[in-house]
Amino acid sequence: MKISGFTIIRNAIINDYPAVEAISSILPVVDEMIVAVGKSDDDTEGLIRSINSDKIKIVHSDWDLSKLPGGKVMAIETDKAFKEISPESTWAFYIQCDEVVHEQYHAAVRKACEQYEHQKEVLGLVFNYVHFYGTYDYYGNSRRWYNKEIRIIRNDSRISSYRDAQGFRIDGKRLPCKLIDASIYHYGWVKNPKLMDHKLRNLSKNWMGKEMKKRIDSIDGVFNYDEYDSMEVFKGTHPIVMQKRISEKNWHVEIDVTLKRFTFKKWVMYVLEKITGKRLFSFRNFEII
Repeated sequence: MKISGFTIIRNAIINDYPAVEAISSILPVVDEMIVAVGKSDDDTEGLIRSINSDKIKIVHSDWDLSKLPGGKVMAIETDKAFKEISPESTWAFYIQCDEVVHEQYHAAVRKACEQYEHQKEVLGLVFNYVHFYGTYDYYGNSRRWYNKEIRIIRNDSRISSYRDAQGFRIDGKRLPCKLIDASIYHYGWVKNPKLMDHKLRNLSKNWMGKEMKKRIDSIDGVFNYDEYDSMEVFKGTHPIVMQKRISEKNWHVEIDVTLKRFTFKKWVMYVLEKITGKRLFSFRNFEII
């Protein structure tokens, strides 16, 4: 059994993506790593080459920026990278460049891939998600953050990236999947407030919707992390590959985890999830079988 990793990246340095950490975090699990580097305004390719692994295969792409609105270009580029994986691979492990897999899950990932290798009806493996916010000390625990998503797909040419590349489907239909005992740590909302402002302004030019653009235009060079509905203190450990980045953190964000900003309906759903452990009536890109 072989597993290919694949990802896409552009302007990693300008936007301070933890791309090296993301890619490095799954290298022990995969047999090859396809990194589709988009034409960038910085030395993103040099950054990726600094990982210095013979598993990494860099392919080049020129993003069609007219497809940026709504994130469609992400799906287009993801599909390009997926097509580059070895035909000998059974599975393809997709990682976005602000996502990291803790080394504690490596064995579980390999075990799941082996367990379902010959169960051809299983087209994807679903991970749990932890979305960090503001700093490495807090994560979102409300329905605002998706809590599960497909990150490993079968090497099947019928499968394609869906919408903004959050998930995968076949002809718009959700994939039959298995939920595995592993999590993705998402660090996309952890940055120095000035860098977060800079990143969002870059993206808002032709990526984000009107509400986010309005929010960005209303702040003055420093992103305000106060606009959250519910947060929780993270009591676990971060991946080894993140330790250097975490040690270099040079900002402070104070989050009040006792503060909850919910409508009555969202309060009810929040409480039900806490009691049952299940997120009812949520959007899903997959079918658990």
